[in-house]
Amino acid sequence: MADYLLIDISNSFTKLAFGTRRRISKPSRVPTEKFGASLLRQSLRNRKVDLVIVSSVVPKKNSAVRAVAKKILWVTSRTKLGVGIDYPNPKTIGADRLANAAAVTKLYGCPAIVVDFGTAVTFDIVSAQRKYIGGVIAPGLEAMTNFLYQRTALLPKLSLKEPRSAVGRSTIEAMRSGAVIGYRGLVREIISKIKAERFPRKKVHVVATGGYAGLIGARLKEIDSVRPNLTLEGLRIVANLNR
Repeated sequence: MADYLLIDISNSFTKLAFGTRRRISKPSRVPTEKFGASLLRQSLRNRKVDLVIVSSVVPKKNSAVRAVAKKILWVTSRTKLGVGIDYPNPKTIGADRLANAAAVTKLYGCPAIVVDFGTAVTFDIVSAQRKYIGGVIAPGLEAMTNFLYQRTALLPKLSLKEPRSAVGRSTIEAMRSGAVIGYRGLVREIISKIKAERFPRKKVHVVATGGYAGLIGARLKEIDSVRPNLTLEGLRIVANLNR
């Protein structure tokens, strides 16, 4: 028996995992456009959970959860997170970003930066005083490469993996080098700027999560840890705090 069903509804994919107070099961993921009440019913068939906890940045999908689940905890800026919020308009912070802040604080400590490689790449910052203080949003890796493919006559669609060298010897290799190595440069520069501005001479925990965390983050010395399911872990932690 699981205590929780954890659901992270993001723009491209929806991730689901069952969880207890201490750990989560191996997540499944579906394209968000295919996520609906029937899929959720199937996931919950013959399973008993005390609470469904949801972070959603796609409001039109929320009705699917309401149609199936009895007891739901929606993550918002008013939810008990284990971190404070020092931000001008807390209601505008994405629920997944709040879950990431809750997870990094509990699992790694403060101050901290979470780099979440999703449809957009987001950087979320928790201060030494355990407060969410803001972040950075940049285009996601896939969005950037798809833009090149859609807006140019001759450049092909790209499968993203580690380039063989910085200098590409074909169009595909040149694009891959620009995407992966260039994207690491973007991430490195943003982390460097955040640290210099907010945490000079302080130890900061930098954790990467999301779809391309392994490809991009694993080879960046600025990133201390890659935790692919950090958002779902955050939902588990928030569920524990709000039982």
